[in-house]
Amino acid sequence: MTKRCYLGFDFGASSGRAILGHLSSNGKKLLEIEEIHRFINEPVLKNGTYVWEYGRLCEEMKTAINKAAQAGHHIDAIGVDTWGVDFGIIGKNGELVFSPVAYRDSRTDGMMEEAFRIMPKEEIFKHTGLAFMQFNTLYQILAMLKDPRTASLISENNTLLFMPDLFEYYLTGNVGTEYTIASTGQLIDPVKRDWSDEILNAFGIPKGLFAPLKQPGTVRGMLKKELCPLIDYDVPVIAVASHDTASAVAAVPARPGESFSYISSGTWSLMGIETTSPVCENSVMQANFTNEGGLNGTTRMLKNIMGLWIIQGCRKVFNEERTKEGQSELSFADIVTKVEALAEPAKPVIDVDDPLFFSPGDMPARIEGYVNKLGCSIDPEYRVGEISDIVYRSLALKYRWAIGCIEDIIHSPIDVLYIVGGGGKNELLNRYTASALNRPVRIGAGEGTVIGNLLVQAMGRGDVKDLWELRQIVRDSFGDKEYLPENSAYDWDAAFDKLLKLMSD
Repeated sequence: MTKRCYLGFDFGASSGRAILGHLSSNGKKLLEIEEIHRFINEPVLKNGTYVWEYGRLCEEMKTAINKAAQAGHHIDAIGVDTWGVDFGIIGKNGELVFSPVAYRDSRTDGMMEEAFRIMPKEEIFKHTGLAFMQFNTLYQILAMLKDPRTASLISENNTLLFMPDLFEYYLTGNVGTEYTIASTGQLIDPVKRDWSDEILNAFGIPKGLFAPLKQPGTVRGMLKKELCPLIDYDVPVIAVASHDTASAVAAVPARPGESFSYISSGTWSLMGIETTSPVCENSVMQANFTNEGGLNGTTRMLKNIMGLWIIQGCRKVFNEERTKEGQSELSFADIVTKVEALAEPAKPVIDVDDPLFFSPGDMPARIEGYVNKLGCSIDPEYRVGEISDIVYRSLALKYRWAIGCIEDIIHSPIDVLYIVGGGGKNELLNRYTASALNRPVRIGAGEGTVIGNLLVQAMGRGDVKDLWELRQIVRDSFGDKEYLPENSAYDWDAAFDKLLKLMSD
């Protein structure tokens, strides 16, 4: 195999990156990555609605492609991964008739309850195997159907495209829908691996609104020449495992035969296991786990946990306060230093998945109010450290709860937890997690999502054989670091009992 160069676009909830992946073989296949472009990607409030800046993001992609070409790179393929559920709608003449709305927008408030009046919750789960989150695509469509301004857009004359499909439409002019991203919407039958007729019929959603589903590794089309005149050759745009979690899970550096769980750690913590078929029994629904599509016909049975969203919100407010006082801003490393400087661990526990923490706002004040109701208080002198310690320990405890649910569902122990994604760089949280779970925690590549993206492009070009060769390349190229449970004065068992009480109240 000659050296290949792949370009991966990875869109997260706060930023987007364009990463070049150089795949070479000298005895064994190795991947090297380099970032060539980074840009902000945050929802903006427009006419009272939180939306994504789709037009600007397309321009950022164009800039990145031209940067790569100007640097002399021969691009062998391009792939895109993004967060799930959100979408735009293309009209019959190819124009964008509905711009993407951000999943944290309030338009879906009450839509799950409305949906349950149309089809019972148990029936929805039976047909989709998906967890109930108010931002799922199903409830976004239901909100559009109930709004006279948008109801007519839900028509077979139009085509709904999830975010990576929409970006690939910009790059190629071709319409298509990749399976892993579609599987996040609560519209797919996970057994048939196709749009659920029962769901679409019940909610009055025309099947013609959707494009046929394609599996990861499918060529969507060729890059439009006008986007980069410097490129005088065909560049295939490959539909990778385009849900960012699907790409991240593909890049988990697990070994064949291991009993492992994973966390794709970032703004959200997506924690679960990889299965050969969906697990749609009642216990999965009760724990609000989900079955989403994975690479090579696998299913990702996982739980959405609030993740680092809360600490990100806390840092934002801490820094706003410090700026007003003329102090320098805190990095995440600075916050960890303040946690480690505490004389003793923070005692309160919060449920990180409480709806109180879902929306943007003053996270520190919300946490203080939460623990005050528990009869606890925050020392103003150590406020940053205590609040942050509460968040990190509570997140590790929620991981413990989730892995216990997984073991109960599959009736088998999980031996090791792998963490991929940017959250794996937080050594304090990794240590807490190993101790809370009382089992080894291995940290994969911090750029696991885009690495999965790049290597699925390589699969699409025939340079990587299958999922396990992909994971071998990840291990050989980036390795993994292991954390073991620590002996400490903190009583993780007692803290876990506090979390269980909070979740049962």
